[in-house]
Amino acid sequence: MQDASHLPALVTGLAFLLAAVFGAVATRVNFCTMGAISDAVNFGDKRRLRMWLLAIAVAIAGAAALQIAGMVDLSKTLYTGNRVSWLSLAIGGFLFGFGMTLASGCGSKSLIRVGGGNLKSLIVLVFFAISAYMTLKGLFAVWRTVGLDPLRFDVSSIGAKTSDVPTILAALGAGDAIKLWFPFAFAAAIVVWVLADSDFRATPEMVIGGIVIGAVIVGGWYVSGHIGYLPEDPATLEEKFVATNSGRAESFSYTAPLAYLLELLIYWTDQSRVLTFGIAGVLGMLVGSAAIAIATKTFRWEGFTTTEDLVNHVAGGIMMGFGGVTALGCTIGQGLSGISTLALGSFLAVGAIVVGCVAALKYQMWRLDHA
Repeated sequence: MQDASHLPALVTGLAFLLAAVFGAVATRVNFCTMGAISDAVNFGDKRRLRMWLLAIAVAIAGAAALQIAGMVDLSKTLYTGNRVSWLSLAIGGFLFGFGMTLASGCGSKSLIRVGGGNLKSLIVLVFFAISAYMTLKGLFAVWRTVGLDPLRFDVSSIGAKTSDVPTILAALGAGDAIKLWFPFAFAAAIVVWVLADSDFRATPEMVIGGIVIGAVIVGGWYVSGHIGYLPEDPATLEEKFVATNSGRAESFSYTAPLAYLLELLIYWTDQSRVLTFGIAGVLGMLVGSAAIAIATKTFRWEGFTTTEDLVNHVAGGIMMGFGGVTALGCTIGQGLSGISTLALGSFLAVGAIVVGCVAALKYQMWRLDHA
């Protein structure tokens, strides 16, 4: 029988290294979904938006390649279940998008900012983690499970076993072959649009940044879904994904893992709380961004200057915690990892995040006009 005792350390170690690369590259190229949307809405500059979309395209193509090669089964992820809680995804995504704008960045961007010495983002992460934990297991969880999650639709009613777009299209009569070519065609279409802009092509650091970050998401799927996969756990004789909080294949996300990191720190002596793929990803992101900030001499302490700024960041952190858990992920968890599976729910969540972000940007402009 296979000796799997080394796998937790291997999975978490690789997750840490991949996330450190993510943090370092994202710091270097200023990768930020909220910033990308803000640049496009406020200034008409779509270069960071194109970088985000390039990362998505690489993640989609890479995840599909892993699936076809039999290395990862994307049907065994949190995103592709046959029941799609549309109201949770829509409201959660909107609140996350609004909150990340108030907080000057999503969870991953807040980790990057903390790595650069930003104490405002540290406060955001504290409230983000508390709110996320309350939404997973506390008071907010009651609101989520009773008021939002029950409203859903089941794609099995149309004959689809999972809720990814290719499977749904196949169930609607497009044929099973669409499962093979659709992810690559969709990714290629994104790449064509992204590279059509000469200004974006003239910024090679953004092109490389998008490619590397997308590849990190693919690496995450490979680590948790292939290296950490046990068809038969020696202890239980059941299928197992080693060192994942969800018990399924995971790639990077920064909502629930922040909550589980908080839980691990609080219950440190409880041996049932252990380091997981997601928690290692949080720590890796922090270390990678800090390393670049120190190496490039951009590390500097920064704090709040006004009470209103503090209130906005605290409120943003709380909204992100509730919204991120309710929407099953953040701009990384849904916006890259979820989208890479082509899950219908991920498209809904990301669309709601974008709408929430734009609404918050309009609100901030209104506040400035009436100040």
